[in-house]
Amino acid sequence: MFDLFSKSNFAFQNKEFLWLLLLIPLLTALYLWRERSGKRAALVFSDIRQAMKARQGWLKEFRHAVFAFRMIALALLILALARPVLENQKQVVYSEGIDIVLAMDLSGSMLAEDFEPKNRIEAAKEVAMDFVRKRISDRIGLVVFAGRSFTQCPLTLDYPLLLSMLSTLRAGSLQEDGTAIGMAIATSVNRLRTSNAKSRVIVLLTDGQNNAGEIEPVTAAELAAALGIKIYTVGAGTQGYANYPIIDPIFGKRYIRQKVDVDDATLQRIADLTGGKYFRATDYESLKRIYTEIDLLEKTKIETETYTEYKEEFLVFLLPALLLLGLEWLLANTRFRKVP
Repeated sequence: MFDLFSKSNFAFQNKEFLWLLLLIPLLTALYLWRERSGKRAALVFSDIRQAMKARQGWLKEFRHAVFAFRMIALALLILALARPVLENQKQVVYSEGIDIVLAMDLSGSMLAEDFEPKNRIEAAKEVAMDFVRKRISDRIGLVVFAGRSFTQCPLTLDYPLLLSMLSTLRAGSLQEDGTAIGMAIATSVNRLRTSNAKSRVIVLLTDGQNNAGEIEPVTAAELAAALGIKIYTVGAGTQGYANYPIIDPIFGKRYIRQKVDVDDATLQRIADLTGGKYFRATDYESLKRIYTEIDLLEKTKIETETYTEYKEEFLVFLLPALLLLGLEWLLANTRFRKVP
């Protein structure tokens, strides 16, 4: 698969001509000095009474426009001589695409607050979103599960859409609570089975044991292995006990100590069957390191080819310059004509 990126830049091919722009302030300073010194052409009248009756009118305030037009035209001519071009850089990215499904546990136990300063689900969402942002040209899908599993987002290259969906995930939001690991794998496999990507991967995160669903985790893993789909499993939860929040109608929010029951053996078996790897995350930092390692293990091979097209843009400056010179000549020889 490949993606095409383009970027346009404006540049000057003959930049040395831009030094001529320094003439503009010098000529302007000279013009202002001459205006203030009063060195203007004189005309002798035998009788000044008629001359005094002549009204200059409001247009006299615009006599400096002739000089302004001349300077603007000069600046535009210099810019045209500098040979402005529009550089259209096109970058073709060829990649051996990887299709990835993120399978996320949304059971109520994911609210346990052993991943300080966050609970498990918030930590899992954050590292998953960072993982998505690092991918290039890989299709990524999202499967969520509790007592049942379903596809939250099919395989897509629309990363902003996927990130938006990840940000809205809430533990305990599914109608049927539980941990259907086997069903989550089966749903993820179903999304990947028709994929033609060189590599197909499932990253499954859970904090419990399979206690729901019609398919056993190992059976689903064997199906994934038969289709050449690799599974990375992540067990989330500290060792021993964790604080789990409950809402008491009388006393409000309080905590109970709940035993962490991550099924390390089954998750390790799933990873081994499919050629993946099992990770155990006991805190927020270890979870971040795990997703970083998975990102490095499943890198997309990228080849980049860049070429540049040039489009001459000197007419953009030359035509207005000629127009202003014509206007300046017309005004200088009509309304603002000076006596020699």
